[in-house]
Amino acid sequence: MSASRPNLVVNGKLDHSATTAELRRCIDTLLRKARFELAYDIRTKEPSAAATLENPEILVVFRGRDQDLLLERNAELLMALEYIALRWLWLDPQFYGRIRFDAGGYRALRIEELKLSARVAADRVRETHSPFRFNAMTARERRILHLVLKDEPGVRTSSEGVGEERQVVVYPADSKQGPTG
Repeated sequence: MSASRPNLVVNGKLDHSATTAELRRCIDTLLRKARFELAYDIRTKEPSAAATLENPEILVVFRGRDQDLLLERNAELLMALEYIALRWLWLDPQFYGRIRFDAGGYRALRIEELKLSARVAADRVRETHSPFRFNAMTARERRILHLVLKDEPGVRTSSEGVGEERQVVVYPADSKQGPTG
């Protein structure tokens, strides 16, 4: 790798043209080296001020013979490719959420699953007045739970733990248990 890298952020905004070109270079290299039988499309859109659970400016959608490999084990390989690409781009972490990888509609399905789980957990906490602890999950998934639950009456949330073991805990709103958050 040369020391000179394209400037992907201009005036505080992601340069879609430069970023997609660099993403293509990265993905083409990864797919070739790993011998994946995958094709992909890169879709771009202007950033939205609307508060949504996921609102990427650049979406990379994979398809092809090896698509199922990307989605095994909760899309672990898909997330790993996304992580590698973000590191390849040398973006500041504040820009990570603006780029997403997907295959087979996994992201939309996972968001719906998280929304349903959050609502079920909130109902359980309101009924039992006992905290509910989710399994450890990624920062993006924890964020989705927090956003879904922030408007649920009678509950509050907190992220607890360290690193990959970080979990969302749902508490009764009037509870003195656990950290506030």
